[in-house]
Amino acid sequence: MERIIEEIREDLDRRIGIAADRLADRTLTEDPAYAARLGRAELRERIHLTLTQAVDGLVRGARGLPAELAGARATGALRAEQGVPLASLRRTYRRGGRLLWQSLTAAVAAHDRAELPGLLPCAMALWDVLDQMTDAASEAYLRTEAERGERERELRAALLDTLLDGGGTAGGTAAAAGRLGLADRGRFAVVVLAPGPGTPGTDGPHTAPGTATGPGTTAGRPRGGPGPGADVGGPRVLWRVRADGETGLVDLGHHPLDSLRELLAPLGVPAGISPVVSAPAALAGARRLAALALRTAPAASAPGAVLLDERLPAALVAGDPELAGRLREVVLGPVLALPPEDARVLLDTLGTWLACRGSTTYAAQRLYCHRNTVSNRLRRLERLTGRALSDPAHVVELALAHAAVTQRTATPTAPPPPAPRGIPGAAPTPAGTARRSPRPPG
Repeated sequence: MERIIEEIREDLDRRIGIAADRLADRTLTEDPAYAARLGRAELRERIHLTLTQAVDGLVRGARGLPAELAGARATGALRAEQGVPLASLRRTYRRGGRLLWQSLTAAVAAHDRAELPGLLPCAMALWDVLDQMTDAASEAYLRTEAERGERERELRAALLDTLLDGGGTAGGTAAAAGRLGLADRGRFAVVVLAPGPGTPGTDGPHTAPGTATGPGTTAGRPRGGPGPGADVGGPRVLWRVRADGETGLVDLGHHPLDSLRELLAPLGVPAGISPVVSAPAALAGARRLAALALRTAPAASAPGAVLLDERLPAALVAGDPELAGRLREVVLGPVLALPPEDARVLLDTLGTWLACRGSTTYAAQRLYCHRNTVSNRLRRLERLTGRALSDPAHVVELALAHAAVTQRTATPTAPPPPAPRGIPGAAPTPAGTARRSPRPPG
């Protein structure tokens, strides 16, 4: 075989050049990925080099030497950097192999048709060389793609940190927002997740459940993102995973803020949601507010998203741990000093009564006890705290102190039974039943 190739080398080189022209033209015509990224001259030169190296590999194999694969690896790495799909790269290698075999057989036939039978045994050797080159190019492609992806993730993480941590210049913030595909003005929010098994596992524009992929970008669970303008299924979410937790930057577009509840529900972990902000420069503050919203979620509640604007009184308490401690001690200290079960019963009753907007009847329904039992518990709580539930100022103190206690609670309990339909979180007032505080002592 080595002898035949040497005898036809000049004609074979000419035919390889023609094959390279044909394959370059066909590739640019039929493969949009190549057409969008490469010019004809560069593509034709690389194809010609690959076909020539395949012939050289055939000759080296006849001498008992391994094929030289550095060129194939360089091609694979280059195409990965250029963003050409791996399928396109492998398809070009297959087509090049067929054209090379056609060129080789045509050159041998033109030189001496009697040599054609002797060419057949080398077919297996040629395809083996081509397989090695294709595998080498594919491995280099995947390795380079992984390295490229890691660089992009690190860059994306740095850009998200610029926006979510704040402290940068106005120009740096605007540049980071632009690199992430965020508009100068829009509707943005931040989500902070509590640790849990369902939280996202990667950085970057994820689609959250119901949006692009995933909280890059959407469907199923946060994981990746659809990119600018891809909010057909839901808001675009860019996730940042760090040792101190997971944070999602949400580009809401036209979607309401409340839509994030449904989007985050599949994660099954508590989440805090900031108010809407109109500029990327406000995202650092929004992140702090989202973290504050998460801290207001009672440990006994079922996992779910908490909007800061719905938990503002509790957020006041969560925002100042020292003040929260004083509230617990000054307002509910005597209750907390009771045996644990007694304290739990009184605190649960107070919390349920507050959730039912001061209705003893509805609190009794939710607690599965008689309304007189609720009234007795609340009167005992009034005696212990020195505060009357008929006094609005005292009710505010008790509500804030109760929030301070529930925020400190570390052991979750079962979620409360569902409330009857009616006012949010409580049953509607039955006809003829007035909502009122329990009768004050004395």
